[in-house]
Amino acid sequence: MAIPTAEEKLAAIKLAEPTEDELRAVEMLKPGDYEIGFQRTNDILDEALQIFQRSSRSSMGVAGDVMCAIFSAKGDLVNAAAGTYLHAIIQPIIIKYILEHYSENPGIKDGDIWAANDALYGGIHNPDQVIVVPIFYEGELIAWAGAANHTTETGAIEPGGMPVSSKSRFEEGMNLPPCKIGENREIRNDWQEIFTAFGLRAPQMIVTDTKARATAADRIRTRIIELCEKEGKDFVKGLLRRMLQVAEEGARRRISSWLDGTYRCATFSDAAGESLGLLRNANLALIKRGDEITFDFSGTSPENASSYHAHVQSVVGHVANYVYSYVFFDLPISSATFQPFTFKIPKGTVLNPDDRAATACAVMICTGVMSACANAFAKMMFASAEWDRVAASSSNAGNAHVIAGVSQWGLPFADMIAYQINSEGMGGRPWAKGINAFGFPWCPFGRAPNVELMENEFPLLVPLSQHWKDSAGAGKYRGGVGTVQMWVAHQVPTVLLMCIADNSKLQTPQPLFGGYAPATCPGIGVRAPDLMEKLRTDPGSVDLDFSKIISERSIGGKWEIEFMGRSIRPYEAGDIMTFGISGSGAGYGDPLEADPEGVLEDLLDGIISEWVATNVYKVAYDLEGRKVDLEETRRLREAERQARLERGRSWDDFHAEWSEKKPAEEILAFFGSWPEGQPLVPVMRM
Repeated sequence: MAIPTAEEKLAAIKLAEPTEDELRAVEMLKPGDYEIGFQRTNDILDEALQIFQRSSRSSMGVAGDVMCAIFSAKGDLVNAAAGTYLHAIIQPIIIKYILEHYSENPGIKDGDIWAANDALYGGIHNPDQVIVVPIFYEGELIAWAGAANHTTETGAIEPGGMPVSSKSRFEEGMNLPPCKIGENREIRNDWQEIFTAFGLRAPQMIVTDTKARATAADRIRTRIIELCEKEGKDFVKGLLRRMLQVAEEGARRRISSWLDGTYRCATFSDAAGESLGLLRNANLALIKRGDEITFDFSGTSPENASSYHAHVQSVVGHVANYVYSYVFFDLPISSATFQPFTFKIPKGTVLNPDDRAATACAVMICTGVMSACANAFAKMMFASAEWDRVAASSSNAGNAHVIAGVSQWGLPFADMIAYQINSEGMGGRPWAKGINAFGFPWCPFGRAPNVELMENEFPLLVPLSQHWKDSAGAGKYRGGVGTVQMWVAHQVPTVLLMCIADNSKLQTPQPLFGGYAPATCPGIGVRAPDLMEKLRTDPGSVDLDFSKIISERSIGGKWEIEFMGRSIRPYEAGDIMTFGISGSGAGYGDPLEADPEGVLEDLLDGIISEWVATNVYKVAYDLEGRKVDLEETRRLREAERQARLERGRSWDDFHAEWSEKKPAEEILAFFGSWPEGQPLVPVMRM
């Protein structure tokens, strides 16, 4: 046995060859069997998903960062319910590893419960934990069922499972390869104790989430057995194989409708872990020929000594996040829909690092993967009949705040709060503005938690929760704005906070067709503020409008304005630990083409300011009368277009000057050679 290589993991996401028995079972399906059977799998998975969320204890599990799935006997993903699409294509790697290496010792038996969370063996990062169970009928292995979610504690050097300060996998806590943790449909006590020990900062969350995964997977197993009892084993085997066939056919038909070509997008970020510096976090060439697409990430920055890396299957998972949200949203969540995709991810980059690299913050480096997909797919699809599926990049910020300590109920906790990440802004679309606070690009069906529930579960006071004015990328159709909350340490002496982020100086999402990028996200806190005293003695004097608080510094105390990503630090009761900011969407199209009435509507709704309406959109209006001056707006916009022409330069002149520019050396420590991005020094990890 050995840790699977990157090449082996990418091969494992491809479909296994069908057996003669499966093909025979497909032929036995009667007219209507496929359609009815497909819907039955959807119903089974939806039921399991509800059970999973209601059984979870972690904030991410409750919010919907979960997936339930059915796999073929050989481990291919047949259908899933989400939650998050992040686990969609990659879980077959885990099952196929079990089948290859453990069939004889310890053996695969009816009633087994298998678990894994190690990205080396097929996961995203170690907070994302998976349970899979085999489904036997009449002594034959006919399928697998699985459940995965983000459980925010792994026993790493920092609370919350995603340590910003880690330099290698040895500092990231529990990394569990595929292991049999239960038999006869019961989790073994010794394995439960292992999970508890690694999750000692929040043992009740770890224990509950482990059982929730097992319960959801077993519900799928139970329903598949019932389907066998009612329709027969051959029906189920034939149905699962036919679902794979139909899914691949649908994906290839859709891909064939797009224009052949090579479509490029390079994305950048401003940090690696705790350190600021420029990275090319995804250098994507999307090569489309016929019904096949190659994702070539050559030129992505080399690996470094930080926590911001992802193994290759994590890259595939992030592609699935985008593809199922925008492109294949009406196709099954299936290994078969990715059968036309090939991935080229060079070794030694941040997207394919050494086995010893830290990868718990994989989702942060992969912000570039999702943002690059948005732009490259848009260019490829815009000239097709599916132009309306194009959208500018969502925020893809993933600014994840983790708090830890002992709660007001006397319980230890370490959890990632889902509000900020589940209320990010969507990108602008060819026919409409992006949706404000639409959700989490990693979990499009996730939900932001109720503020009162947050305050009840954790030692927090949340005095404000509102849209983040002026944060969205402007455009003919602007991006959706994100949100902002104020988090005050409350009811306990001390609360610990950290944040995973990479967008305080530079935003990874890029706009489309003349739109603007969204705002960057600073880290802001206030030590020893006078807020709580004012709220107690003179609440009428407190204006809790975020824009005014920031512009006027209307809350007294020691202000801290810094990079959003922060390693763990303590805050005392009453401190404003952070203004929790979620990212906003990129703009689509030229802001000078935006509907003036729509701009005024945004102004009245508090989505944009008067300055933006006047200076970016060039709209003249009577705010008191709530009217747009269309003639003056036309004049202002024509004047701005003329000013652009006067500022403009030829491409040759621009390129000649731009090609000579180079960022300051101090911010290129993680980039690699300029401009190629090749490694300059080896990375040592012990």
